[in-house]
Amino acid sequence: MRGHALLMTLVLASAPLARAADAPGSDDPYLWLEGITDDKALAWVRERNAVSVKELAQTQGFKKLEAEILAILDSDQKIPFVEKIGGHYYNFWKDKDHARGLWRRTTLDEYRKVEPKWEIVIDLDALAGAERENWVWRGADCLRPKYQRCLVSLSRGGADAVVVREFDLPSQTFVKDGFLVPEAKSSVSWIDADTVYVGTDFGPGSMTTSGYPRTARVWKRGGELKAAPVVFEGKPDDVGAYAERDHTPGFERDFFHRFITFYTNEQSVLRDGKPVRIDKQDSADAAVHRDWLYLQLREDWTVGGRTYRSGSLLAANFDAFMSGKRAFDVLFEPTERTSLAGYSPMKSRVILNVLDNVKSRLYVLTPGRNGWVRAPLPGLPEFGSVSAEPVDADESDDYFLTVTDFITPTTLALGTAGEGPPEPLKSLPAFFDAKGLVATQHEATSKDGTRVPYFQVGSRNIKLDGSNPTLLYGYGGFEVSETPYYSGGRGKGWLERGGVLVVANIRGGGEFGPSWHQAALKANRNKAYEDFAAVAQDLVARGVTSVPHLGAEGGSNGGLLIGNMLTTYPQLFGALVCEVPLLDMQRYNKLLAGASWMGEYGDPDKPDEWAFLQQYSPYHNLAKGKAYPRTLFTTSTRDDRVHPGHARKMVARMQEQGHDVLYYENIEGGHGGAANNQQAAFMAAMAYEFLWRELSDKD
Repeated sequence: MRGHALLMTLVLASAPLARAADAPGSDDPYLWLEGITDDKALAWVRERNAVSVKELAQTQGFKKLEAEILAILDSDQKIPFVEKIGGHYYNFWKDKDHARGLWRRTTLDEYRKVEPKWEIVIDLDALAGAERENWVWRGADCLRPKYQRCLVSLSRGGADAVVVREFDLPSQTFVKDGFLVPEAKSSVSWIDADTVYVGTDFGPGSMTTSGYPRTARVWKRGGELKAAPVVFEGKPDDVGAYAERDHTPGFERDFFHRFITFYTNEQSVLRDGKPVRIDKQDSADAAVHRDWLYLQLREDWTVGGRTYRSGSLLAANFDAFMSGKRAFDVLFEPTERTSLAGYSPMKSRVILNVLDNVKSRLYVLTPGRNGWVRAPLPGLPEFGSVSAEPVDADESDDYFLTVTDFITPTTLALGTAGEGPPEPLKSLPAFFDAKGLVATQHEATSKDGTRVPYFQVGSRNIKLDGSNPTLLYGYGGFEVSETPYYSGGRGKGWLERGGVLVVANIRGGGEFGPSWHQAALKANRNKAYEDFAAVAQDLVARGVTSVPHLGAEGGSNGGLLIGNMLTTYPQLFGALVCEVPLLDMQRYNKLLAGASWMGEYGDPDKPDEWAFLQQYSPYHNLAKGKAYPRTLFTTSTRDDRVHPGHARKMVARMQEQGHDVLYYENIEGGHGGAANNQQAAFMAAMAYEFLWRELSDKD
């Protein structure tokens, strides 16, 4: 789907590793720790890594847990999720024998079998060995309709920045002297077999202040990349800009996207050689598929004599809309406790994914003479997360259906919209013992009276005596909804040991639509933290746990959440795990991709906005002599999205003030924290081992 999904792809791909620029906060005594690969900074990292490894990773219990999680990650019984490219179904696969992974393919008939036969297309371990590069897979874009050439993206060490290389599918080799874009934050897409749109780092003026491509160029085969002419550009203070061609047969169109902020954008279509703006609100996300224009609103919109509510999904004939007509069909309108989690246009239908009090409901919409007919997708569970993805949105109404929850292994099915129940294809084995476990939903009341739902997973016969080790997880930002999903590692590392898992649906997320997210933007960020604290307090009030047994975990924006639990609500927790976090909110917009998030947090360079940002900048709110729960901070040297300097400086300041804190930085791994299954297993085992030691048997 085009629109905001592609914005997320663009924005969540980040910059090459670099030193920090001078900025406010340059009097910070720990500024030197922002030198990502400086010898002095890495020596500091290795010293603290050694302390954490000695304490957490040397016991037989840790090694057993690490091995169990690794076995889950390497299991050949995982579901090999596939993508249809031409006549084949492609999968990227990692296991114990292929740490970096295999890009492989099969047919649908083979895929239906318990053990399909796979044809290996790219062996990333072999490629990395031959080229002496630490390659990590980042995907492939193959040119339709023949699907003979692909643009393959490869990352060094798990960074978001990629090298883009042209690959020939028939010969299964990289094209000599083919399209090659050096390591950068790039947007590259096919126009035809000999031409691509490309946005990348062309030098001064080619990137936005957020660090993303500002221009889109047309690059022809054999031409010099730097000489490619500019066909579209944004402004220097935009988040980014890019171009793409829709190759749907009969609906070929070229689109240009300018992302003004993370939540506002302009979109244009090429008409008679010139970009023509799609007349919509900047805050609305537009997607064009075949005949239809889809608009997802973040604000109320009055147009054509009618007002459409924020959170609604509208549809209109695209050509009629571009000619000036403003007749819309309302495909979804939110209520107080329902929101649109997503939608999937297909050849002749649309599947809606609706969250009803954070429970998934899927509907099939079919256009007709009297509007769109809506029917529930059959055969779905009452509780859990369900998603439907088109198999080939341009050619059929087939979809892959994924069903998952906290304690039931994930299943995959294949269906056709408008027909009967889908055909079961694959399912996970039980990676942990879920006997006696139950998932329930509860509500806490936040400081301002808002009802905040949360999921609780634990024993059916739980004793409400305050003694249960409980792990509270949250995110609360960027319209990301926290819904149930099956995790073998989490089950093995926490639930199987007798721990209680809680997932909080706090404001800042998308669980109840744009208003739920917007309620915690910028100056109102404290609402997300108040919600999370309210859930913690509710767990104690209900007797599920008590402060010494209650821990919390979060990463990235969720790491900022945990940082605020540490500095603002330390009395509520026995231990915290803070992963790849934002913590220095005075300098975050000067570090790597940070400037792109000012629509979420605010601009610290503006005094009136720094006034509220300072209130939830954990790095600036630490206090010597204050009692804090013991905390483990983790990050990655190769994280080129959230700068590792955030975690480094936080720990340095805490240690200076005499606080007991642990730190571990993976030298590889990118924003996900790990570049392969071995590293992922180690990082997960370290977090669970730390939390279990701190939260169990603490009476």
